[in-house]
Amino acid sequence: MNTEKISNTTVKSAIEALQSNNKDAFYSHFTEGAVFSDDGNELDLKKFFDNAFNHKEKFISIDKVENQGKDITGKFYAGQWGTFEVFFNFKINPEGKIERLDIGQISKR
Repeated sequence: MNTEKISNTTVKSAIEALQSNNKDAFYSHFTEGAVFSDDGNELDLKKFFDNAFNHKEKFISIDKVENQGKDITGKFYAGQWGTFEVFFNFKINPEGKIERLDIGQISKR
């Protein structure tokens, strides 16, 4: 799975950490207390992604990158739930850390 089209370096590095199932590297890109939502429901980022890492969830393809590399859509393998078209929208603070991540199924957007 090619991440070259992701132009934002923080987002690219976070997605690469997710792809390689490296949760320490993934979490290192987030601010303390970063806000996370899945299909519009705010959830605990670490609890949600610990489960995702346990199931080796990852993008199968990245189909579109927008908003200066901070909004990604593509096919995502979601472990026990199957494969879905999803969006990941990142908000980056001035220090280059992710302060908010909103994800969800494209059909629920």
